[in-house]
Amino acid sequence: MSSTIIVNRQNGIVELCFDRPDKKNALTTTMYEAMADALTDIAGDPSVRVVLFTGNGGSFTAGNDLKDFLANPPSSPDAPVFRFLRALASSPAVLVAAVSGPAVGIGTTLLLHCDLVLAGESARFSLPFVNLGLVPEAASSLLLPRLIGHQRAAQLMLLGEPFDAQAALGYGLVNKILPDSALAAAAWELAGKLAAKAPAALLLTKKLLKSESISVADRMIEEARDFRAQLDSSEFREAATAFFEKRPPDFSGKPKDC
Repeated sequence: MSSTIIVNRQNGIVELCFDRPDKKNALTTTMYEAMADALTDIAGDPSVRVVLFTGNGGSFTAGNDLKDFLANPPSSPDAPVFRFLRALASSPAVLVAAVSGPAVGIGTTLLLHCDLVLAGESARFSLPFVNLGLVPEAASSLLLPRLIGHQRAAQLMLLGEPFDAQAALGYGLVNKILPDSALAAAAWELAGKLAAKAPAALLLTKKLLKSESISVADRMIEEARDFRAQLDSSEFREAATAFFEKRPPDFSGKPKDC
């Protein structure tokens, strides 16, 4: 798809790997276009359950490549960066990120759209928008205060000072910190666990977690609707049968031996 985005598909998982290690994986227009196209394709592919974001060469991403950004400013809603952000925010798949080294700007804000985030000990996060004379993107001015509160979000966004993996863990931005050497294997193990779950139940639960109900009562109605549908599903029958047969459930859809 692109020499700077590696796409790796296997067993219901699609890895999108930033691959400009000599530039600390700074993102270009071409890379945004490749990721927007990939996420759009994934949204129409029910076999994909998990998207895993990674970076090569000890970096997640240093954010936008400023030289490319100035040469190709996003001047319309259809600009690749905005297409990517819309596809990211609306992705039906479970989004997982494995972060090591710098995660600058979009490298941090995209994590607010992820469902699970693992960080290596070297991970360093920053939101330098104001320092660059810019404002936040990716709905981060809404999502970050929701996650960590207004004052702490204001500290990170108005000052733009970097913070480490331990701080990110304290904020709830990441789920777990691992040695850098163990990060890739742990991320794939996590993605594999998710991909092995009952697919409809997994993706419906992600959708419920991300949806914007106006009240508790509305959320209960949404949950009841999906719960009733899942009671009639082959997934629930397999889970119940496996429980009584004292075996792990198999949601692969492959026929079972008689």
